[in-house]
Amino acid sequence: MITLKNWQESKDELVQLGVELPQFDVASLKAQGQKAPIWLHFGGGNLYRGFHAEVAQRLANSGDLSSGVVVCETFDNEVVEKAYRAFNNDFLEVVMHEDGTLDKRLIAVTADSFYCNPADKNSFSQIVAYFENPALQFTTFTITEKGYALKDPQGNFFPVIQADIKNGPEAAQHTISIVTALLYKRFLAGELPIAMVSTDNFSQNGQRFQDSIITLATEWQKAGFVPEAFLTYLLNTDKVTFPWSMIDRITPNPSTSVEAILNEDGFSDMDIIHTSKGTNIAPFANTEVIHYLVIEDSFPNGRPALEKAGVMLADRETVDKADVMKVTTCLNPLHTALAVTGCLLGYTSIAAEMQDADLVGLIKGIGYQEGLPVVANPGIIDPKQFIDELLQKRLPNPNIPDAPQRIASDTSQKVAIRFGETIKRYLEKGPEAPAKLVFIPVAIAAWLRYLLAVDDKGQAFQPSPDPLLADLQANLSGIQLGEQDEAKIHAAAEKILANASIFGTDLYQAGLGEKIEAILKEMLVGPDAVRNTLHSYVTKFGGK
Repeated sequence: MITLKNWQESKDELVQLGVELPQFDVASLKAQGQKAPIWLHFGGGNLYRGFHAEVAQRLANSGDLSSGVVVCETFDNEVVEKAYRAFNNDFLEVVMHEDGTLDKRLIAVTADSFYCNPADKNSFSQIVAYFENPALQFTTFTITEKGYALKDPQGNFFPVIQADIKNGPEAAQHTISIVTALLYKRFLAGELPIAMVSTDNFSQNGQRFQDSIITLATEWQKAGFVPEAFLTYLLNTDKVTFPWSMIDRITPNPSTSVEAILNEDGFSDMDIIHTSKGTNIAPFANTEVIHYLVIEDSFPNGRPALEKAGVMLADRETVDKADVMKVTTCLNPLHTALAVTGCLLGYTSIAAEMQDADLVGLIKGIGYQEGLPVVANPGIIDPKQFIDELLQKRLPNPNIPDAPQRIASDTSQKVAIRFGETIKRYLEKGPEAPAKLVFIPVAIAAWLRYLLAVDDKGQAFQPSPDPLLADLQANLSGIQLGEQDEAKIHAAAEKILANASIFGTDLYQAGLGEKIEAILKEMLVGPDAVRNTLHSYVTKFGGK
């Protein structure tokens, strides 16, 4: 049997299994990383293991990275103990091709891992020492979009942030507070330069990151915990930068089917790990083949040759265009459309949805016909080619265990970007231009139909979590399957479609409100009405 923990004793067997092994001195790289890392990563979950670590390993293989990455986990201490240290910080990356083949890579570039919280004094003191070391060049972050939020929807600081403001840097608990405290240690060590790189999947992530850090530091300055010079340091781009990035690679939770394959290969320690905080992680990380990482090239303390590992370095404007291309046109709107319609039609797999001609026609219409004419080409990625890859290789991949129910989560927080931005681009062409849109209105109508929590067969289902779910459903409470009274449909839908905070604009002022209401009416006729409506619009308007 092969054990990941002692993989170096089974190199011959691993090679026979087609596993790509590290092409560098593992012991030396880890020792140097433990001593003086140039790269720290915050957030030890599946995205790091399925993407960032591969980038680092490629650099180590080519001789462009001589010190291993140190992982700092701020949320779940069990991740460090059970998924990292239990396996000497190594893991198996499994790249899943659409034809079912698997590429396996032994990732051994993580030098060490820590639960980064002041409550764990030994671990935290080591991270402080790294931040006080001039050798540290940059940190990357995958802490999810929610990890950067300091306030609730009413604009009040979360209780944990209130406590952190009151107690100061030495007792920080929230991730942003912890990172701000670490930057303060770097400031005290001589105002050392560093790049703080958010690689979380949301627009203008670097700006949001900087704003959160500055907000927390300002509160500490007001309370007398830090001097005003610390704020000056954080705002000095010769010292501290917050590069923007665009990241794209599906790294879902560990798949039981991959676990079974690895067990058949002879691995004895590939069991999926479920922590008490709800993290799903494993000694392996499964991911897709295609990936993109674009980072603003702003590193005041230098960086390794990231471009040699496939990272695209660009200016801020180009990064922003690449992100806008993805989230408003070429990926995220298509994902959301598949999610809400897939739930209505009874699908539990995105790959299975891609065998449905009506659903494929819907997202082709949103992407090719309605999105591409108004999206700015970032130059470094071709938008049409991006959609081609998405539709032909990525979404149909049966080995990526992604579900419409997962993607449908928090839709109310996403539609302003995923549909609203394209609507705005049409409005810029003239007040009559949005009337040309067909498939985006179909997707929005399908979302309203989804909010009724009744599928296309008339069966009740549980919608995915959404912070506005209760309010939205209350707005639609007078509508049921079979409703054809236009006045009642308008009275219910208007409360949502006119809400500019949801869509980024009042859809009636954009000339789309009545069109969406009419499509919703068609979807309410009775069982199978969603299918019939979708088929009708794809047949009539698709392929142009």
